[in-house]
Amino acid sequence: MAKNTRPKTERLFEQVDSFRQFVDVLGRHGERTAFSYYVGKEIQTLTYEQFQRQILAQTAGMKQAGLAGKRIAVIGETSPAWLATYISTILCGGVAIPMDRELAVEEIENFLTFAEADCVFFSESFIEKFDHLASSHPTVKMLVPFSDKPCPYENGSRFMSYTALLEKGQAGANTDDLPSDEDTDRLAVLLFTSGTTGSSKCVMLSEKNVISTVCAACATVEFEPDDTVVSVLPVHHTYELMCLLGELLYGCHIAINDSLRHVMRNFATFKPTALVLVPLFIATIDKRIWDEARKSGRDKILYRALKLSRVMRKTGIDMRQKLFASVRQVFGGRLKKIISGGAPLNPRLVEEFEEFGVYISEGYGITECSPLLSVTPYYAPKRGSVGPAVPTCEIKIDGDEINTAGYPEGEICAKGSNVMLGYFKNPEATAEVFTEDGWFRTGDIGYMDRDGYVFITGRKKYVIVLENGKNVFPEEIEEHLAEVPGIAESVVLGRKVPGGTEIILTAVVFPDMSAFPIGTGNDIIESTIRERIGKMNKNLTTYKQIRNVEFRYTEFEKTTSRKIKRNLVQ
Repeated sequence: MAKNTRPKTERLFEQVDSFRQFVDVLGRHGERTAFSYYVGKEIQTLTYEQFQRQILAQTAGMKQAGLAGKRIAVIGETSPAWLATYISTILCGGVAIPMDRELAVEEIENFLTFAEADCVFFSESFIEKFDHLASSHPTVKMLVPFSDKPCPYENGSRFMSYTALLEKGQAGANTDDLPSDEDTDRLAVLLFTSGTTGSSKCVMLSEKNVISTVCAACATVEFEPDDTVVSVLPVHHTYELMCLLGELLYGCHIAINDSLRHVMRNFATFKPTALVLVPLFIATIDKRIWDEARKSGRDKILYRALKLSRVMRKTGIDMRQKLFASVRQVFGGRLKKIISGGAPLNPRLVEEFEEFGVYISEGYGITECSPLLSVTPYYAPKRGSVGPAVPTCEIKIDGDEINTAGYPEGEICAKGSNVMLGYFKNPEATAEVFTEDGWFRTGDIGYMDRDGYVFITGRKKYVIVLENGKNVFPEEIEEHLAEVPGIAESVVLGRKVPGGTEIILTAVVFPDMSAFPIGTGNDIIESTIRERIGKMNKNLTTYKQIRNVEFRYTEFEKTTSRKIKRNLVQ
């Protein structure tokens, strides 16, 4: 069994079974601050009661505008209006279609056509970009900008401002007018996967899928009603959206980051107690902490403080608040916990941040599962594990090969109320990912220990099969490469030897130029990194050792959830 490292506390939230009940809870949070957000350079706030009224007005306005039951796309930066649109669409019996704002306009229009979207709600940054869409899109019949900035097409019959829509619905803004919550199994959300393999699919989720996952997150994650969270990740991403809805159910204060360029400033301004991040963001901040320590000549002091703290904590003395106060100022000074998801997290970072006084719980999920499947228990973590299945589902391993840990290893499969309805307009792909008895195949490889804790070892589609029949999961090697000084990012591939059939493990490396003195030539950087990789290899099984290194001097292309697009790495 995992050893309890902290006490298990009561989860303070109301269990809900529908978005109708969810909106009722928002109103009961009353005058608590729901959102702080920027309008220009000014910070504005919105209480839970005000946000509930906004949702009710929008729901009534959408009904009067003929948008009830329609397919509604929403695209733009994180905002109360974006979230109100998502919730109101589902309350109206419609289908919400969150869109990635980083996509090219032509790709957005193609996705809207495929999803048969009837209407698009969008932020100010898309006003000019949607001029063509407003005049000729085959399915979109109405456009609703969140901004009151003049639109070139605002006099057309296909246009209505968000302000006008809310005004239209003010008279009917009443919880008594909300629909019943009986049919939560119907299609409620269409989500395009991030497409890291270059083949994006459209996932169909029900209202039950979403709500059950939000409640499962609240039941397992150590957030509290008094927490302040700075929202950093893109809102269309299922992981961030699910967490935002969970924070609203808790009654947290959500401060919306206005730009990645300003994120450190916003940490200082809003002083979060909790964060939802991806591993790349955590690693970047960790690197910044150590870079600043080296620049000020305090890196050795920080190393000694970490060692001292570990020894003292073993004797029951906790001096982390004093020893690492300057480190926590990077996050505003109050941060206590981080939820990490979206990609594997280096266990070393979990241990290091805990020593700083910040606890990291790693979650695991996939869009097709709304997206949460498991999360590390805050009170009983295990190194390298993403924890047991959350209450809304069960997990099993489809495989019988015993690994070095002594457990059967194979594909991770899931079943539960969080698992999708299927892929939109793609019954063949749907059939491929479900077993005959209804288990969803995640495509991830891993194992479960005797306590039900899940350990992920790799991605099935990325596995490299060597000539000797050995399977190598590149993510495992990339974790080791991430520890090599001078490497910012890497991707491990299996390259065929020219003119032969042998496959050799190749690391494509993007160097961390800041780790070398200014003016250092590429030849010195490359020889230094090769030498360090050679030392790393000594700690790896022979068949997992890197045999070839290639270099690039531009970042890898990434999705908006900061995953490297592996299919684009040549």
